[in-house]
Amino acid sequence: MELRQMEYLVAVAEEGHFTHAAALCGVTQSGLSAAIRNLERELGAALFLRTTRQVALTDAGRALLPFARRMLAQAAAGRDAVVQASHQLSGRLRLGAEQCLGVVDVAPLLERFRLRYPLVDVQFTQAGSRELTAQVRGGDLDVAFVAATEHLGALRRLELGRRPIVLLTHATDPLAGAPAVAWEDLVDRDFVDFREQWAIRRLADDAFAGRHLERRVRMSVDDVHTLLDFVQRGLGIAVVPQHVAAKPQAAGLAVLELPARGTPEWVVAAIASPTAEPTAARLLELVGEANLAVAQPA
Repeated sequence: MELRQMEYLVAVAEEGHFTHAAALCGVTQSGLSAAIRNLERELGAALFLRTTRQVALTDAGRALLPFARRMLAQAAAGRDAVVQASHQLSGRLRLGAEQCLGVVDVAPLLERFRLRYPLVDVQFTQAGSRELTAQVRGGDLDVAFVAATEHLGALRRLELGRRPIVLLTHATDPLAGAPAVAWEDLVDRDFVDFREQWAIRRLADDAFAGRHLERRVRMSVDDVHTLLDFVQRGLGIAVVPQHVAAKPQAAGLAVLELPARGTPEWVVAAIASPTAEPTAARLLELVGEANLAVAQPA
């Protein structure tokens, strides 16, 4: 079994989708699929159940997954040990991130960075994507993880992944039984949403404005769990990235698909200033290493 095969196995298991996993691993879908098939032939067992709608682990795949994670963790620890033994990076790293991005898991990423570069002074701030972009552009942050697709001028941008956005409602909501809804169905409904600096608020606002529709945002929050709690209590409906709907706190809520045509995607990227500290480049190298761009289960 090769390390790259283990990376692909973990990515497909966590994404539930070969195309998304291939994008995160930086390979073609055909290359990733071929590597998984070779691994299945080598082991003499199917690792995934494949349907037209989803990909799920078989019993054999579930048995192999923890070993794959350990292999990747040991390889990463080995790389860290070599880096520490060969040279030390110092200086500072000013990093920002929007909460609950779903594509990059910031906490373990920062843990890895601190282990590899213990002499770097790491400073972290959490804010909405709009505010973080302004801070990177103004030189107050070296790098930020944001959900944004707009033109960023001279800022460097590295796309990390995409997710669809969905609608969350209380289980007793009149829309709850529908497999999908149109944006026009949401007019005159009460919404729970984030404040304006958060990326998902901008996506929802733009989707309504682009259709010349109005909506009522009754509850404005700064926290994912508060938003889910309000929807659980029937205080409004919410538009969220797909990974938020998979959180344990969202259990029991109805998840409805929005029209594929014309509906914006949740696009996560790392952005950096052209004059960022050298430490920013080292952080982005870690993002590109095996499995770091794949968010762990919530």
